[in-house]
Parts: sequence; C-alpha cells; structure tokens
Amino acid sequence: MNTKNVWTITSKDIGLFIKKKWILYAALILPLALSIGLPLIVLYVINNRTLPDISAIFPIFNAFSFFFMVLSAIIPTVIASYSFVGEKTEKTLEPLLATPTTDDEILLGKSLAAFLPVIIMIFIAAAIFTVLMDIFTGAKVGYPYFPNLNFMILIFLNSPLACVMSIELSIIISSRMSDIRSAQQLSGLSMVPFIVLYLLIEINVITLDVNTLLIIAGIIAVIDVCLFLLSRAVFKREEILTKWK
Repeated sequence: MNTKNVWTITSKDIGLFIKKKWILYAALILPLALSIGLPLIVLYVINNRTLPDISAIFPIFNAFSFFFMVLSAIIPTVIASYSFVGEKTEKTLEPLLATPTTDDEILLGKSLAAFLPVIIMIFIAAAIFTVLMDIFTGAKVGYPYFPNLNFMILIFLNSPLACVMSIELSIIISSRMSDIRSAQQLSGLSMVPFIVLYLLIEINVITLDVNTLLIIAGIIAVIDVCLFLLSRAVFKREEILTKWK
C-alpha cells in the first residue's frame, strides 16, 4: 500500500469537506454544543435542585459523558456518506477511480478523511467538557471529577471505535447508492445501537463501569473488522465507473 496515495486522497477529501459549509458546521457545532450545553445542564441541576448528596448526580455525569461516543457515531454519517455519492454527483469520483490507486488505498484514504476531523473535534469537545464540568462542580464534589478512568476509556477507546464503525458502514452504503440523502439516512442507522445503549444506561440496566466499556469496545472492534472486510468485498470500482449514471 502506498501511504502517499492514501494521504493524497485524505487531504483532498478534507479540503473538499472544508468547502462544504454544511459538513463543516456539522463537525464543529454539534461537539461544541455538547461540550458546553451538558455542563450548563449539570450546573442548573446543582444550583436549582435539592440533592440529598452530590454523589446522587454522578450517574448523570457518566451518562452525559457517553454522549461523546454517540456523537462519534453520528457525525461521520454526514461526512463519509458524501465521500462517494457526493463526489459522484459532482463528477469528481470517476477521475480518482480511473487512476492506478488501489481499492484499499481509496477506502483507507476516504476513511481517514472522515475519521480525523471528527475524532479531533471529539477530543477538543471532551477537553472543554472536562474543564467546564470541573469548574461548575468542583466546589460541590470537592475534587475534579473529570477526567476519570471511565471517561478516558470512553473518549480514547470507545469513541474512536464507534467513529470507525460509522464510517465503514457509511462507505459501504454510499458506495452502492447514487442519492446522497438516501445514503445519509441509511448511514444514520449506525447510531441506533449507541442510542439503545444510552437508554439502557439511563434505566440502570447497564452500569457504565470500566468492564462494561471494555466489553463494548471489544464488540465494536470486532464489528469494525467485519465491516472493513465487507467494504473491500462490495467495493467494485468498475461497476461504479460503468453503471453509476
């Protein structure tokens, strides 16, 4: 595999995404809104609700941190779905597919183009969230609650794996479709398992502890590998070049 070809595809796609304001806003606004809005909700609860003990609100802290994993699965559907269908619509995909670049290089390059902006913004948003949460709750808790081990695993392990899963599924779908809106809608299904997980956490069916996070990470990692192998199997550049009209 030629890493130069991979990075050329990645940098080209990132440059394309930057020019598309709606993609840029999705990657920027959602994480920033989450990182600021959730601490403000916690601040409101602390200041306007009578709590028997500050530890009573800790499950909310953990549940809110899980939103970053959900967001890691949501944002890539906007970016990765565009990588094939959007380029096909704008007549920029065929020249790439006609080059000697291998399928693996194309798939990896486009995956990185969707992964890097999203995960960087997730890390930035998580840092803002951590600072604001500690500022708003430090006096009540008595110590900085974030970042704790659970949060670190969720941000640096689970969220990247969720992002990869969403990207691979989006690429599989978008490589087989010719309508960008339909591709994005179908790709949105990748967020359903994470929303279900969040609901199970909220109703205390699942405890968001280290063991649970590691089990979830292991399951997602297996799914990621399977989706990558599937994406290689279903990606047929000759069919895209000849049948997409």
